[in-house]
Amino acid sequence: MRRKNGAGKRQTDVQPEPVRALDAMPAPESVQVAPRHLRICDMFAASFAVTGFPSEVGAGWLEPLLTYPGRLDVSVHIEPIETQVAAERLRRQRARFESGRRADFEKGRLADPYAEAAAEDATELAYRLARGEGRLFRVGLYLTVYAGTEKALAEQVSAVRSLAAGLLLQMQPTSFRALAGWTSCLPLGVDAIKLRRTFDTASLASAFPFTSPDLSPADPTDTSAPDGILYGVNAASSGLVIYDRWAQDNYNSIVLARSGAGKSFFSKLEILRSLYRGVQVLIVDPENEYERLAASVGGAYLDLGADGVRLNPFDLPEGAQKSAGKTNALLRRALFLHTFICVLLGEQLAPTERAALDRAVLAAYAAVGITADPRTWKRTAPILSDLTDALRTQGTQEAANLAARLEPFTTGSWAGLFDGPTTTAPSGHLQVFCLRHLPDELKTVGTLLVLDTVWRQVTSIQRRRRLVVVDEAWLLMREPEGARFLLRMAKAARKWWAGLAVITQDTADVLATDLGRAVVANASTQILLRQAPQALDAVADAFHLSAGERDFLATAPVGTGLLAAGEQRVAFTAVASDTEYAVATTNPADLVDEEPDGYFDPDQDHAPEHADSATGQGPIPAFSTADLDDSEGVLL
Repeated sequence: MRRKNGAGKRQTDVQPEPVRALDAMPAPESVQVAPRHLRICDMFAASFAVTGFPSEVGAGWLEPLLTYPGRLDVSVHIEPIETQVAAERLRRQRARFESGRRADFEKGRLADPYAEAAAEDATELAYRLARGEGRLFRVGLYLTVYAGTEKALAEQVSAVRSLAAGLLLQMQPTSFRALAGWTSCLPLGVDAIKLRRTFDTASLASAFPFTSPDLSPADPTDTSAPDGILYGVNAASSGLVIYDRWAQDNYNSIVLARSGAGKSFFSKLEILRSLYRGVQVLIVDPENEYERLAASVGGAYLDLGADGVRLNPFDLPEGAQKSAGKTNALLRRALFLHTFICVLLGEQLAPTERAALDRAVLAAYAAVGITADPRTWKRTAPILSDLTDALRTQGTQEAANLAARLEPFTTGSWAGLFDGPTTTAPSGHLQVFCLRHLPDELKTVGTLLVLDTVWRQVTSIQRRRRLVVVDEAWLLMREPEGARFLLRMAKAARKWWAGLAVITQDTADVLATDLGRAVVANASTQILLRQAPQALDAVADAFHLSAGERDFLATAPVGTGLLAAGEQRVAFTAVASDTEYAVATTNPADLVDEEPDGYFDPDQDHAPEHADSATGQGPIPAFSTADLDDSEGVLL
């Protein structure tokens, strides 16, 4: 338009640059404002301000809102607070909380739990601010929901409210301020609502839109497919938890859970998927839970204590002649037999008895043609009865007494475990050593034989990835030899490219012993499933769990737990295919269908077929290890 100025001259009124810039910006044709929503062209929009937040948040806690399938705008407004101002305001806030608490006490009123929680949060923030561990920020969180009709908008609003309630967020509609709420969610950097909450640095960083509750890769720039095995589905993001224990500082793991929480089921899934990657797995099974698994994948199964099942302590390591230049396998076996006889008899031998035993051991090997010459080490090893014969031929009183004390284990009631050569060769991709049927009198010595067999394979000259699984480890820890084995494996397994997987339900006792704490400290991978209320405090202290993680483990469903790997933690739910479930389950309701007339006997074999007693090899179904070489146990 044109007008006259005071001098009578005509001039054009020019708009300032900022106004012309706003005119050039895209904008809707029309906006109709209602008390609780807006109509923007053909779309309806309703805005909300978040006024209540959970007391604890984890990484990526906003992801469910950011990945909402409908159209939803999320806006976070951040304003830093000066440290001096923040400290002063926290001091005043704490004083108000304390004053209110004293007033309630003097008037006999019950304490307000929300006020108590807020007072604790304010105190913690004040101390963290004083130590310089973070800063405070004013944060406003606003949401705008869009839909094509008013009815659809109401449905979308209801869905978003339910989602927010699941995240422990309290939403309030911007009633009679619908336009201000909508503009606060636009990319203008304008907070027209100004309903804010104070956040510290850690909480604000967790709200960053690009954080994720999933495990972060070791190299963020690596775009290749993740290496490892599937542990399950992320309980927070529904993403897959793929984890590689062989990429950690050490390869050990510990699984702690109460009975029935799914620890054995999860461990069997990890074993199956480790076999696919060519890992040799050796299992110490005190409760006969892995027989069906061994039969399903063609593994070797050795049930010590069962009729006709033996493990000869005189066997030399397989391939011992190949390492003859470095170690004397015969000498090492002779030294082990000294320990074996002492454990078998339950007492230490006198020096004269030790001398007689040493002569008899070498004589027993010589009687079958095994000498210091490595070329003879492939010959069949002697058995315990050969040792007693060698003792009797010495003609001394000490040797005769020692032979008489060994007689119950050669011809007497306990001879079944030692009266012949090894029945199932401990070799192949999967080896299970069951201890359940061992009589109590032979439990200690049977455990010693199994652990010695496992350790010899771990320390063999053939270097390959090996996973040693010890289920119900609290049973093994009661045996002195078992306790020493676990400690040695936990500290030295990594040097032999092996990992120790300890599984136990006796959480409190494990964490209360020096051995248990040493095993936990040497495990880079820690898996916590549902915990018993009596053990929660010990677990929370040992693993430095937050209050939210503690509550999660107290109520976690079966198969759901927390994976702790260094500084990273992720909640996950173990998932299995139908075939994997059929192999891994120990639920009697599932196993009863396999029994005739619906009868289920936990002491009987529940595998589709028994493994061959000579080779330990069972049927190989199409789903599992049809491409596994049983002699080497590697994928072809």
